Amino acid sequence: MYNNMSGEAHRPGRIEVVCGSMFSGKTEELIRRMKRAEFARQKVEIYKPAIDTRYSEIDVVSHDRHSIPCTPVDTSSSILLLSADIEVVGIDEAQFFDQGLVAVCNELANRGVRVIVAGLDMDYKGVPFGPIPALCAIADEVTKVHAICVRCGALAYVSHRLVPGGKRVMLGEQSEYEPLCRECYRKAVEEEAGQG
Repeated sequence: MYNNMSGEAHRPGRIEVVCGSMFSGKTEELIRRMKRAEFARQKVEIYKPAIDTRYSEIDVVSHDRHSIPCTPVDTSSSILLLSADIEVVGIDEAQFFDQGLVAVCNELANRGVRVIVAGLDMDYKGVPFGPIPALCAIADEVTKVHAICVRCGALAYVSHRLVPGGKRVMLGEQSEYEPLCRECYRKAVEEEAGQG
């Protein structure tokens, strides 16, 4: 918060997006930024989709088990209703929210709220996922983080699904997904097509 020329207090709002494949550290980075804001005595709240109950129903938890308390919500509009007087809003697993999340983040930023969003930028087929592409377009800052390809050690490009199933949304961990670089993903898809 700072004072402008007329002496009025003004909080500059912004949208920060942290995106990438699974196991790239998106949630870890979100937790790090939120804890820094807490340490600075800012009013913070973090939200996640209510369907994400993998590690905890009431915490955002990274794959390496770092956590921060959160509020699970069913729709993006709930975030607006619950964010009065909050200075920093965190949103995890944003790809699972509805497209209304883009307008919600814009409204919060226009109110002077710092909004930090983490999510998958692509699904397991390499297709842009949910509201993340639109959030990247309107963000003040985009951080693309990378996992390491488990087959060759290059930077990962996509989260390759290891189990059968055509549903786009399938919550998973290391037994269901692996991070692969572009070349190893292409080879994996060719191998699967040859087996089918």
